[in-house]
Amino acid sequence: MSQAYLVMADGRVFAGKPLGMRGQTHGEVVFNTSMTGYQEILTDPSYDGQMVAMTYPLIGNVGVNSEDVESRKVFLRGFIIKEESAIPSNFRSQMTLGAYLEENRIVGIQGLDTRALTRHIRQKGAMPAVISSDGQGIDALREQAARLKGLEGVDCVRGVTCQTGYQWEDGLWALGKGFSKPSAPPRFHVVAIDLGIKTNILRHLAAIGAAVTVVPATAGAEEILALKPDGVFLSNGPGDPEPVTYAMETARKLIGRAPVFGICLGHQILSLALGAKTYKLKFGHHGGNHPVKNLATGKVEITSQNHNFAVDPSTIPAHVKVTHINLNDNTVEGLESLREPAFSIQYHPEASPGPHDASYLFQRFAALMDDNRG
Repeated sequence: MSQAYLVMADGRVFAGKPLGMRGQTHGEVVFNTSMTGYQEILTDPSYDGQMVAMTYPLIGNVGVNSEDVESRKVFLRGFIIKEESAIPSNFRSQMTLGAYLEENRIVGIQGLDTRALTRHIRQKGAMPAVISSDGQGIDALREQAARLKGLEGVDCVRGVTCQTGYQWEDGLWALGKGFSKPSAPPRFHVVAIDLGIKTNILRHLAAIGAAVTVVPATAGAEEILALKPDGVFLSNGPGDPEPVTYAMETARKLIGRAPVFGICLGHQILSLALGAKTYKLKFGHHGGNHPVKNLATGKVEITSQNHNFAVDPSTIPAHVKVTHINLNDNTVEGLESLREPAFSIQYHPEASPGPHDASYLFQRFAALMDDNRG
């Protein structure tokens, strides 16, 4: 097996072996602390522009199947692991992780010290890097890596959003049954703005009795209101929220005209529309084991997270209330408007991967839509 290198923008080099397609790729390196769920991570559009290092040492144990995908393709730029499981063991498995990466033309690396890499990112911050298994020398790779820019100020949404709108009906998955279909006429019509949406969010919306119309991120407020929604959903997505001014302006015009629920990037977009500001975290939150406190109930939820930016609490206006905080670093994890039916969450209540502690938030959205009908 030939050599592969991960070369960071600050010049640090990690040597390993090729994984997936041979070649070269680049992106901003982040680490994910989930033990499982690598297939959902690979297909999460929120990772566009990034290369993900998994902190759990053995990845690929259960192979890959056609059901556990969260979007139309693999969106991350590179995959970094300690070791690929050579023999996956799961009755749903259809191929190995390495074969899946190769089929989707994703360059990866394995065999390096992912603990040392994680410590480096924690100390120095998330930064761009190059993965290469094409035989280039380290000096040339260092020069390339040093010229790379991070994701701050970059609009990644245009590259992941759908090009045309569509209808969604599938509900949640069940063992032996697959994805459910509606058993009764829908109670609500939800318009979901696709900033890089995961399909399990759509399934949860369908599960609360919603007929879901997905629209591109560039859809305007009047276009959305013409669809007569009972509620509007702002999805997750990649990159810096501040350059996504078109979605921010749409959200600003929708507030007060329909109930609004945002997740992840959608939370940041809603916060900006309400008058707050955002900033980039040193190394972000990525994993399925982050503790978040619900300030209304005092309960702690273990949550799935994937974001590099956060809402600046010092900029939150008086008419907006913080509802959830991260217990690791006290960052803002949830907001609600005190004037209008609008709320948002920084983490991922739909899981896939991760715990289901926060799935009640979809019922909260349903209650908000019911109340708004009044």
